[in-house]
Amino acid sequence: MSDTIHSLSTAGLTTKRQIARWSDALTDLCGQFDIDPLEGATFEGRINYTTVSRLKLCQIEASQHRIAHTVARSPSTEHPYIKILFQTFGISHFEQDGRRIDLMPGDCLAYDVSCPHSFISPALTRHEVVIVPKKLLQERGFRADKMLACKLSARTGTGRIAHEVAHAAFDEAARLSPITANVVAESLIDLLLLPLREADTMFDRVGPEAMYTRAQVFIREHLRDPDLCIDQISAALGCTKRYLHMLFSERGMTVSDYIWRARLQHCRQELEAHAGKTITDVAFSWGFSSSSHFSRLFRKYFGVVPSSVHKAQGILSSDV
Repeated sequence: MSDTIHSLSTAGLTTKRQIARWSDALTDLCGQFDIDPLEGATFEGRINYTTVSRLKLCQIEASQHRIAHTVARSPSTEHPYIKILFQTFGISHFEQDGRRIDLMPGDCLAYDVSCPHSFISPALTRHEVVIVPKKLLQERGFRADKMLACKLSARTGTGRIAHEVAHAAFDEAARLSPITANVVAESLIDLLLLPLREADTMFDRVGPEAMYTRAQVFIREHLRDPDLCIDQISAALGCTKRYLHMLFSERGMTVSDYIWRARLQHCRQELEAHAGKTITDVAFSWGFSSSSHFSRLFRKYFGVVPSSVHKAQGILSSDV
C-alpha cells in the first residue's frame, strides 16, 4: 500500500513550542523557514500529509503568520523541489525575486522552493500542496534554471482538473498499491504541467526537451488508439521520424518501447483496481490487438502473467 495520512497540529502548545513544531514540520516536507506569528498571541496550524510515489501531498491550515526561506538558510541544491500550491481559503501574499503575487481562493501558485521567498497570510488560510522533485519535472522538459514563480487559475480549465485530481489523490493515497501509486503520480505530474505549459513559463517551444515533452503528451492522449505509431506522432508534431527516434534513443528507449510501457502500466492499474472487466477487455481498451502479444509483454515487463494480478483481486479472468 502507499503511505498513510499523517497529521500534525500546534494546538495546546505554548507559542514558542508551536513555532518550533511548525518549523520542524516544514523542514521535513520541503525546507527550512523563519516563522513569525505576526501580531497573533498564538500560532494555530495543522498539516495533513501523505506521499504518492515520490510526490508529497499536503493539506495545510494556519492562522495569521509569515514564513520566509532566506539565502542564509541553505544552498539552493538542498531542497530541489517545485511546489504547486492551491489556495482554498483566505488570502496570501507571496514574494520572490522582487515580485509580489497575491493569492485568493481558486488561485494556484507554482514556484521553486529552494529560491529565497516569503509568504504572508494576514488571517486564516488553507492550502492544498503538491511537492514535486525537480528531477521528475526535468524528465518532462522542465528547465529549472528558468523557473519563475507563476500564478495560475484553478477555477476552470486544466488548472481546475489538476486541482481536483490532486485532491482525489490525497484522499485515496492510503488505498493505492505501490505500482498504482506510481501510475497515479506520473499522471498527476502530467496534469499539473498542463496549465504551466499553457502559461508558457518553463518550456522552450523549439528545443529538443520541449519536443520530447510534446511527444509524451501526444502519446498519452492517444494510448487507446491501436494504430498509434511513430508516423502518426511525427505528423502531428511536425517533425521527422528520425528526430523522434533520436529524442527517445537518448533516453534509452525506442518510441515503441515508450508506448507499450505506458499501455502496460495503465492495464495493470485497471486489472488491480476494477472488477467486471476481463483481461482481454482491458488489454484491447488500451490499444492492444492481440491477447497473446499483451500477455508476453506484460510478463516481460512485470515478471508475472496478467491472470495472477487479476486473480489477486478476486475477479474471474479471461483466457489470457
